[in-house]
Amino acid sequence: NSIGTEVTIVELQKTLVPIEDADVGKELGKIYKKKGIKALTESTVEKVEKKGKGVEVTVKTKKGEEKIEADVVLSAVGVTGNVEGLGLEEIGVKVERGAIQVDRSNYSTGVDGIYAIGDIIGAPWLAHKASHEAVVLAEQLAGMSPKPVNYENIPGCTYCEPQVASVGLTEAKAKEEGYDIKVGKFPLSASGKATALGHEEGFVKVVFDAKYGEWLGCHMIGFGVTEMIAEAVVARDLETTGHEIISAVHPHPTLSEAVMEAVAEAYNEGVHLGTPVKK
Repeated sequence: NSIGTEVTIVELQKTLVPIEDADVGKELGKIYKKKGIKALTESTVEKVEKKGKGVEVTVKTKKGEEKIEADVVLSAVGVTGNVEGLGLEEIGVKVERGAIQVDRSNYSTGVDGIYAIGDIIGAPWLAHKASHEAVVLAEQLAGMSPKPVNYENIPGCTYCEPQVASVGLTEAKAKEEGYDIKVGKFPLSASGKATALGHEEGFVKVVFDAKYGEWLGCHMIGFGVTEMIAEAVVARDLETTGHEIISAVHPHPTLSEAVMEAVAEAYNEGVHLGTPVKK
């Protein structure tokens, strides 16, 4: 789209990036619409047929059937481990729905001497998750006692434009799990660095447990946010509270200070958005 190509996205769910916080999906849809990218949500591809030098895609949408002529179709429907035809079942390794079954405390398959990590053991299908599992397993096999992988604190990054990054619970999931929450959001349009760079779209959103101050989730959309999510990952790993983030001096002007600003908004301590202080 950025170089003049007409782009149409077909998405089965109600919003783009459906596993992300709902606000992120809505924001991405709004930005794409502004860019001229057509997003057909709650839609399915019925068939793809060759037509001339390109293809014709038949899509079932909320409003009925729609045909789209295109030069190229990219099918991006997920990741699975490549475990077929390896003879795993014959030696007793269990495979369910394309994933090798392991004990994630030690990555053992239950068969002596055979371990598995990465995409082949299932979600999340992320390179940084796989490499971390590799280090933990190698240290275990060397007789060390490494800290186990915390699967509740693995960041996800989507390298679209603008970027999307997140870790932990969405606002909806936190409510579903029964948390009384504090939510803060800081728009990048209020960031001096984002304004100077000419990338004012997007925001940082944070979710905290109101009772104990636990950082439950962090969700970002905007320029360079995949470089910013690490602060939330480290803070959550160290059980850092919201007020500890607020009291830590963040450099200015930077994109990363938007994280602190969002946390301050969650606790009604922001100074830039005019948020009324609750007494």
